[in-house]
Amino acid sequence: MGLLTKVLLAPLAPVAGVVWLAEQLERQAEEIYYSPQSVAAELRELQVMHERGLIGDAELEAAESTLLARLEEARGG
Repeated sequence: MGLLTKVLLAPLAPVAGVVWLAEQLERQAEEIYYSPQSVAAELRELQVMHERGLIGDAELEAAESTLLARLEEARGG
């Protein structure tokens, strides 16, 4: 039965490879997205934009809240 299953599913092997690759890429993207270093870098960038007058106080606070919520989510909270 194992051999027959392998023969019948052989045409789907490339699809399985693409699915595996997509899962790996998703995992890595989530690691980067939720990393404290990434959140800290984005917070620094927001501060610079605020100091240069590119964003206002309300925009800064909203973006900071979003980033801090992302960090909290990463910590399982």
